[in-house]
Amino acid sequence: MTGTYVLEMFPYPSGNIHMGHVRNYTMGDVLARFRKAQGHDVLHPMGWDAFGLPAENAAKERDIHPKGWTYDNIANMRDQLKSMNLSLDWDREFATCDPAYQTQQQKIFLKFLDHGIAERRLSYVNWDPVEETVLANEQVIDGKGWRSGASVERRELTQWFFKITDFAEELLNGLKSLDGWPEKVRIMQENWIGKSSGLHARFALGANDDDFAHIDIYTTRPDTLYGASFVGISPGHPIAKKLMEEDETIASFIRDCEQQGTSEEAIEQAEKKGLDTGLKAIHPLNPKIQLPVYIANFILMDYGTGAIFGCPAHDQRDLDFARKYDLPVTTVVAPEGEGPGFEVSREAYTGPGLMVNSDFLDGLSIDAAKEAVIKRAEAQSWGSRKTNYRLRDWGISRQRYWGCPIPVIHCSSCGVVPVPEDQLPVLLPEDVTFDKPGNPLDHHPTWKFTSCPKCGHDARRETDTMDTFVDSSWYFARFVSPQSKDPFDRELAKKWLPVDQYIGGVEHAVLHLLYSRFFTRA
Repeated sequence: MTGTYVLEMFPYPSGNIHMGHVRNYTMGDVLARFRKAQGHDVLHPMGWDAFGLPAENAAKERDIHPKGWTYDNIANMRDQLKSMNLSLDWDREFATCDPAYQTQQQKIFLKFLDHGIAERRLSYVNWDPVEETVLANEQVIDGKGWRSGASVERRELTQWFFKITDFAEELLNGLKSLDGWPEKVRIMQENWIGKSSGLHARFALGANDDDFAHIDIYTTRPDTLYGASFVGISPGHPIAKKLMEEDETIASFIRDCEQQGTSEEAIEQAEKKGLDTGLKAIHPLNPKIQLPVYIANFILMDYGTGAIFGCPAHDQRDLDFARKYDLPVTTVVAPEGEGPGFEVSREAYTGPGLMVNSDFLDGLSIDAAKEAVIKRAEAQSWGSRKTNYRLRDWGISRQRYWGCPIPVIHCSSCGVVPVPEDQLPVLLPEDVTFDKPGNPLDHHPTWKFTSCPKCGHDARRETDTMDTFVDSSWYFARFVSPQSKDPFDRELAKKWLPVDQYIGGVEHAVLHLLYSRFFTRA
């Protein structure tokens, strides 16, 4: 008998179903019944995406426990869904906050940690000052937290990451085989992964000392190097950090930059600001040219190298910056029919054309000029061809209570120690309060204090919990064997996976579906 897996995106237990739920689950029900009538063995399960900030906020507002609020809502919504007489397999039901589900998710985390897919490191993050938690870039909408609506800030914190960037090429290539997926979803994921090819170049610094010998830059437009009028570095760049220790003006500017988020949306919307460091970068193609080095608030530290060269004539952001700080604008690409005298005014020229004002590149097409610059860079050993991705590692740390605990222990002697599998699940304490700002697990008087599994000395539990998108990144696999002692039964997974029909909103095209594809590969 043929197996068909019909799945609707499982609901968040907010208290009542709404017409969006009715629409999605009716569509799934029609298809499930149709396939069953055709003689298919149909899997059509239901569960609950049960962790998250709304429950924690409800606890604060109503003076109740998030667990009780969540399970009461589940009971109510289950009754409502059952009243619709949907052909759902309720025997497979689970909530992501169930201890059994947390056990399996923590096992997965420890596998990721063992294989180097999970790691802990210092990073700039999006900080929601109202929710007092970290947000993924995808959770920042128009520079604001997706739930609170608060303006997101940039902070440097030690965080847990899943190294999704290790799978960038595989995730990109995998899109080609997803024939049943809507084309717009595939395009959205392709753009989010954002593969680009360009030049990794090294700009020597004039009058340098041991601290600042050079600046590494990644660019997709090496053809425009002769149009460079400045070098920009991120406020989080090592050079910027070093300079802020010595100069209060620079320190104040960087603190101001930190009031905006790290997402591209936040940076694009912010007013473009820069501060001249006084450093000079030597142009790699013409050492007689020295470019001023600015700290600029629109440069991301974790994309490329955290540094750019600005070519105002052919990049609108660079042009706006150059006009603001009275920097030269040199045209190096002219449209067909125009010559070296072609100039830009208010709008940068980003179209096709031939190289001008560019020495040995003059008369070449853009693509030919890119190749010529890369070849010269490699021959002269100041640069090399490089493939880059827009995709960044997934920061999963959240400074909140109602989430799946990260199963590690911090020991002053042994470092980061995984919780032994026979001690899973690590469950949240029931006696928690929400009367202070910040993470309730940090404020709990006893929960975070434990002993090291390796040496037995006093140690501390990890108090960050996992992003709820971790919970939803693999639940479809758990449904095939919800009672399994492992995250899923391999034989049943072979029978049912992949899901034949998945029903839900396009707003999950990048966030949820990209993470699910990553989990499958990881």
